[in-house]
Order: sequence, then structure tokens, then C-alpha cells
Amino acid sequence: MTLLKVTELKKELKELNEKELIQLIAELYKMNKDVQHYLSNKFGGEAAIVDLYEKTKKKIKDEFFPDRGDGKLRLGEAKKAITNFKKLSSDTVRTIDLMLYYVELGTEFTNTYGDIDDRFYDSMNSTYDKVIEECNKNEEHYKIFKDRLYDVIEDSSGIGWGYHEALCESYYALDWLEDEE
Repeated sequence: MTLLKVTELKKELKELNEKELIQLIAELYKMNKDVQHYLSNKFGGEAAIVDLYEKTKKKIKDEFFPDRGDGKLRLGEAKKAITNFKKLSSDTVRTIDLMLYYVELGTEFTNTYGDIDDRFYDSMNSTYDKVIEECNKNEEHYKIFKDRLYDVIEDSSGIGWGYHEALCESYYALDWLEDEE
């Protein structure tokens, strides 16, 4: 099956009348959860984004510390949930918050259960690096997250695999730290 290009899709959609377009969008809404979330966020405003944020945060938490049983540490699932939130909401601050939350939970998990493995720490470090990147782009983001960014450094002290050192290297590369000295 060959997929339509966006230009071809637009041409086809222009041929439909308003009633047919509404019907098509309603069918898409019923068929696909991502479409449901996207349209809910688009038309539902802040309340819909907050709801999606809370659900995403729970998905992330459940990979580390579920309400029952042990965490499965499916890091890909947690990161996919963050990416999905970002795509559906376009909410940069909450996306940064979720990424930092992921790293915080990973650090807490290690402190609770002991060292994990290199793949685990690579994932935590790369996500922390992305948070640092976003904070370097925008001082307001840095101001919102600066305490939590530093708390991760403190909480990671003593963790092996070079984890703490890598986080420190990223943290101390923050542009805004020089302004505070």
C-alpha cells in the first residue's frame, strides 16, 4: 500500500464538503487514540493538556515504581510516552518536566535497588542532556527547573558507572550558572 503524500491528501480533502470532512474527522477520532488526544488538546485547551500530562506522568512512574509489583524498567515505553506527550501537546515546559521526572525516577530507582547497567545510565544521561539543552535555550526554563536539576546531581552522588560524573558535566555546562556567580 502506497501512502498519500500531504499534497495529495490536501487535494483530496478539498474535494470533500463540510459534512464529509466532519464525518471523516469523527471516524479518525474513533479509530486512533493519538488523534483523540490531539483533537482533545486542540479543542479542549488547558484541561485536556493537564489530563494528558498526568496520564503520561503515571506511565513513566509505573515503569519504575508501579502501585503494585516491581517496576519493569521499560525505558523505551517511558521515553515513548514523553515523545507522545510532546507531539500531542506542544507544551515545552511540561515536556521538560516529564523528561526531568524520568531522570529523577531513574536516580531514585538506583538509590533504592542498587546499580543497574550502562544502557540504563546512558538513557538517563541522554535525557538529562536534553533537559539541559532546553534550559540553555531559554532562561525561564532554567529558572523553573534549576532546583530539580541540582537535586538530581546531589541524589546521584555515589552512583557508579560514571553516572554522577556525566550528570555533573552536563549540569556545569549550563550557561545560566555563570550569571548566578
